[in-house]
Amino acid sequence: MKRKYYIFGVALIWGLSLKAQQHLTLEQVQQLAVEHNINMRTADNSIQQAIEQKKEAYTLYFPTISATGLGFKANHDMMRKDISTSDFTSSLTQAISQDPSLAALAPTLAPLMQMIPSTIPIGLMNHGVMTGIEAVQPVFAGGQIVNGNKLAKINIEAQQLQKLTSKNSVELQSEKYYWQIVTLKEKQKTLNEVFKMLENLEKDATIAVKAGVGMRNDLLAVQLKENEIESDQIKLENGLKLSKMVLAQYIGMDNQDIDVISKIDTTIVPDYPAIKVDHNSAVANTPEYQLLQKDVEAKSLQYKMEIGKNMPSIAVGAGYSYYNVGNGLNNNFGAVFATVSIPISSWWGGSHAIRRKKLAETNAKEQLSDNAQLLKVRMQKDWNDVDDAYKQLLLAKKSIEQSEENLRLNRNYYHAGTVTMNDLLDAQQKYQQCRDKYTDAYSDLQTKILEYKQSIGE
Repeated sequence: MKRKYYIFGVALIWGLSLKAQQHLTLEQVQQLAVEHNINMRTADNSIQQAIEQKKEAYTLYFPTISATGLGFKANHDMMRKDISTSDFTSSLTQAISQDPSLAALAPTLAPLMQMIPSTIPIGLMNHGVMTGIEAVQPVFAGGQIVNGNKLAKINIEAQQLQKLTSKNSVELQSEKYYWQIVTLKEKQKTLNEVFKMLENLEKDATIAVKAGVGMRNDLLAVQLKENEIESDQIKLENGLKLSKMVLAQYIGMDNQDIDVISKIDTTIVPDYPAIKVDHNSAVANTPEYQLLQKDVEAKSLQYKMEIGKNMPSIAVGAGYSYYNVGNGLNNNFGAVFATVSIPISSWWGGSHAIRRKKLAETNAKEQLSDNAQLLKVRMQKDWNDVDDAYKQLLLAKKSIEQSEENLRLNRNYYHAGTVTMNDLLDAQQKYQQCRDKYTDAYSDLQTKILEYKQSIGE
């Protein structure tokens, strides 16, 4: 009774674990990997930075507007002037002498006139306010603004291409993790199948020994082989758990129990992958080549911008000013103006900078040409890998068929007494090895196909 409860409890726990376990397809694994990979998030941030840079560059088309304001209070007059009183006193004396009606006042005015100083100091601008606003519209800047905006746009496109290369890398790695798990699961099935064969063989050997028609060393050989298979099962189970943990961490599900949905059918060989394309024309579709093209375009624009730095710049503008510095000194006025700026001193080193940018453009073009050839070589290599992987799969399938027939014959020969137990166990081991080799070849073919598709820009 206790054993029944135990079995029921184990079954219940196993059922709950299966219910909680998430089974994922290859497409789901790749999607989750892309969503949770730090390189992809970094790529998105880089694209957003490039977009903001493009917006910043576009604002250079607009006029620059500046406003100034100044208020001051000085500890003394900023402007001082001594006003002479001699003209005033002489004029007054002359008037008294010429006007009889004022002559009677001469005795009274004379002392007062003597009290008037020869000069009177007058102070101005000991406090005040000055304000102004100005707008300047660039008319010609040697093409720097136009080319700067083109360069910013190229930077966005380059960052998007860089994101695509990162996405390809993430998808490829996640697919490798995926097929690693599938491979280990299929090898588990093979081990279980071989173990069942050994169990049946052990039963037959035990009966034969008890009946006195079999040798005990045959039974021991089977039992030793069972121990070996059980050891392999433990190692395989641990490897499978670790592989699932690695995949879960890679796709952002490291705290969850996951599994993959796939199996390898050893009875059916997939069709030959008819995916080869013309490598000469496919080069232009690859993100690596397009990135090199963007680098050439960027270097060309940088060269043009360097030329623009050494050209005159023209701008027009308008401004309005107001000042009030006290003592009735205030005014306001508006003005329009045009400016021409010629970077004369920049010509000393400007020619060297221009040549340096031109050489950088030339190097970028040479890198484009050279890497185009390397990309073609990589395409051919990746296709050769696909072709080789498929041929290996066919050989592995043929080996399975041969190992199955060899196992059948050795089983019959053993019962007929014409071969030893070791011969039969060796045939079982060859069968296991052939199935494992087919599983490895199948998984390898899938990853090689993806590598080739990525190399041709698909």
